[in-house]
Amino acid sequence: MHATEIWTNVEAIRARNPLVHNITNYVVMNNTANALLALGASPVMAHAEEEMEALADLTRLVGGALVINIGTLSRAWIDAMATAMRAAVARGIPVVLDPVGAGATAYRTQACRDLLAAARPAVIRGNASEIMALWKDGVTTKGVDSAHGTEAAAEAARELASRHACVVCVSGATDFITDGGHEARVHNGVPMMTRVTGLGCTASALTGAFLAVQPSALPAATHAMAVMGICGEVAAERAAGPGTLQTHFLDALYNLDRETIETRLRCS
Repeated sequence: MHATEIWTNVEAIRARNPLVHNITNYVVMNNTANALLALGASPVMAHAEEEMEALADLTRLVGGALVINIGTLSRAWIDAMATAMRAAVARGIPVVLDPVGAGATAYRTQACRDLLAAARPAVIRGNASEIMALWKDGVTTKGVDSAHGTEAAAEAARELASRHACVVCVSGATDFITDGGHEARVHNGVPMMTRVTGLGCTASALTGAFLAVQPSALPAATHAMAVMGICGEVAAERAAGPGTLQTHFLDALYNLDRETIETRLRCS
């Protein structure tokens, strides 16, 4: 992965202003929308099943992606998510699935598996415990926090990617991204990011923005995680704590330039 490739995609997002349709949770809607705007994308936050087909038509027309985040589940939302995923895939729109809290309850884990059966996402992005819970039964999570490290989920990520013919992104101190055959690791980021709720959800939303301009899911997901980590580092250097980290993170996304990516990128 090269800084030039990431910067090319950042410029493309800013130039094209892709529409990223999010069905996401109540906790993060505002933060997620603001992060997409700061990067240069156009967020839509809508979850009524009755308008999923129309929104898919609009997303295909203007160019964009669909991001599904199961954070605050209800039966109506699950139905809308399945409809949205099927409509998006039928129209060639890339889909990101964020299985928030998979493994915490049987209902939540099964909802994720049902969505995966409904339509194939381009990217599944979650923490180590969430990815492992989708991989096999018996893995539990600590609410929406991971109880496992990234490397513990590497095998699960590879097999899940192969099973669903998609890219799996495991976020953590080191982000691990794989399509089952090829893989990348991003080492950017700071521990303070874990003190801000919803930054993982933001990572999924930004992955959608990168997918809208980069047709290959592996680099798109990798570039999104690199930008998340780099902007998190910039924000932490200016922040007094988690509260101001959020503000500085949005500013870092908005002001991100090629030089910052080139000097800070750490990947393998």
